[in-house]
Amino acid sequence: MFSSLTQWIDSFLLRYMGENWALFVEFLLIGVSIMVAYAVLALILILVERKICAYFQCRLGPNRVGPWGLFQTAADMIKIVLKELIRINRADHFLFRLASFIVIVGSVCTFGALPFAKGLQVIDFNIGVFYLLAISSLGVVGILLAGWSSNSKYTMIGAMRSGAQLISYELSCGMSLLCIVVLSGTMQLSEIVEMQRDSWFIFQGHVPAVIAFIIYLIAGHAETNRGPFDLPEAESELTAGYHTEYSGIQFGFFYLAEYMNMFIIAAIAATMFLGGWQPLHISGWDTFNQVMDCIPSAIWFLGKTGFCIFLALWVRWSFPRLRIDQLLRLEWKILMPICLVNILLMALLVALRG
Repeated sequence: MFSSLTQWIDSFLLRYMGENWALFVEFLLIGVSIMVAYAVLALILILVERKICAYFQCRLGPNRVGPWGLFQTAADMIKIVLKELIRINRADHFLFRLASFIVIVGSVCTFGALPFAKGLQVIDFNIGVFYLLAISSLGVVGILLAGWSSNSKYTMIGAMRSGAQLISYELSCGMSLLCIVVLSGTMQLSEIVEMQRDSWFIFQGHVPAVIAFIIYLIAGHAETNRGPFDLPEAESELTAGYHTEYSGIQFGFFYLAEYMNMFIIAAIAATMFLGGWQPLHISGWDTFNQVMDCIPSAIWFLGKTGFCIFLALWVRWSFPRLRIDQLLRLEWKILMPICLVNILLMALLVALRG
């Protein structure tokens, strides 16, 4: 359906303008669509987290602005856009402003490569997994710049913690995804999803795939700087961490990127382990499989992503914050050795199948 729509738009534009202008308009439409989807999803995630947090804590959550508080995040967005941008004395103002843009650009570029449904993908690299790992790691550059350029001890400590945390857990994330690359034999996201038409990789890969999935969820949750891994933003110690000195829309960029990074981590998990937009099929259950095929592919993708997001929120509101030594010990002494052994197990499984 989405492929037919994009082909119709392309032919319509070529009918009334030259090829170069048609490409320019298509790029413009894609850019606007990505930005709108990015902002809307971030606002929905903020509201969902507030509601789920309230449920866990036996509260009501937002319930005043709009029916059931549905417009609360929109009101917050308008408020943060209208807030004054406070100038920080003795800060490196160029890097201070640049940091928030680097964080949001890295997040948007990663978001644009996600396959939401069959044909609904901005770009499909043949090294898609490598691209996701590379471009998503840009965020740590913006965080380090924000901490250093703010000229504050709180922001500097938060940035140093975040750098150590993100660089460490990036390794476990990468090796967990490498297990699926070994299983599928490709790094192209569309091909990885197509290979899960009959059975998702979390089932095809047996025990190594399950282990990789669990480690990816843990490491990905740590990369989003959310509890119990929220040391870079520890309010009780650092007031707000690396974005303590930010205000207005500049703080809003960090805020949006944090929530969308949570969505991106969950979306990658859904794509690599849970079949992406592919429906659930059970061998021999033909009627059940036909019913599952009736559900739109985008609904499958968003449903799996929402499931992974719920797991992350459940963990956040169930465990206390770790100390920095506990956090790094978990990565280097527990998750990393398990990842290395797990890759060997996956390679052995693939070799025995061949």
